[in-house]
Amino acid sequence: MQADDSLVFVEVRYRKNTHFGSAAESVTTEKQQRLIYAAEFFLQRNPALAELPCRFDVIAIESNINTNAVEYNWIKNAFDLN
Repeated sequence: MQADDSLVFVEVRYRKNTHFGSAAESVTTEKQQRLIYAAEFFLQRNPALAELPCRFDVIAIESNINTNAVEYNWIKNAFDLN
């Protein structure tokens, strides 16, 4: 997606419950590396977008099994290319 002058790569994670960790915690270092690789591949295929500043956001969605409520947490600039 594009926000202002930045290209934003968004990872959406859902957890029905948090027995094995939260949705945000499921974006491990290994997963981050795969997302960075995918973004680099995308930018190589779309050179007109490669000059834009980029960031990685995570949208973490979790269900509360007691209330059936759904919670959304949008983490902007969740990790860097480092």
